[in-house]
Amino acid sequence: MMLTCPLCASIDTGHFHRDGRRDYHRCRHCALVFVPPEQRLGPEEERAVYDQHENSPHDLGYRRFLSRLFAPLHERLPPGARGLDFGSGPGPTLSVMFEEAGHPMAIYDPVYAPDRSVLAGTYDFITASEVVEHLFEPGRELARLVALLPPGGWLGLMTKRVTDHDAFTRWHYILDPTHVAFFSEATFMWLASHLDMHVEFPAPDVALLQKP
Repeated sequence: MMLTCPLCASIDTGHFHRDGRRDYHRCRHCALVFVPPEQRLGPEEERAVYDQHENSPHDLGYRRFLSRLFAPLHERLPPGARGLDFGSGPGPTLSVMFEEAGHPMAIYDPVYAPDRSVLAGTYDFITASEVVEHLFEPGRELARLVALLPPGGWLGLMTKRVTDHDAFTRWHYILDPTHVAFFSEATFMWLASHLDMHVEFPAPDVALLQKP
């Protein structure tokens, strides 16, 4: 069965994998792997999963994890660059790390920090750590974020990447029922081309996209 890709809107998609709970389809145009809409969780079910997260800026292990995105992005930013942490979660931490480094930050999360007024601002950089895999409409959401960046602005994304079919079938990442969109390096390269941006992969699971 062909489904419309939630990233590029192509209908050139095909079945990729099925496990005991869900089906996974792959787009032949942008290489996104995605869960069909009818197999996604509802809002209350999603919130119940997110409420189990115990992330905190006081957790040094969590800071080390986030440093894979923080470090390469920070070294590319001018002093005082202003940022937005999109999908900050129940315990905003990446925003704290950038603020400690001298970067004013805004946060947005549809569940825990739902002030949409921050999405009307302009930012020198935007981060989304462990976010894109949760998006039902990643194409629309990412285009909206890029529109908030000036020329030279950065979009920093962290998510685990699809490698091949065999690895996907054994991948722990698909066991989280809130993960519905799975990117590969090829997907990010398509995204960069589509948005007229340059993409780098400076660290495991990290993609940095810059507006020209």
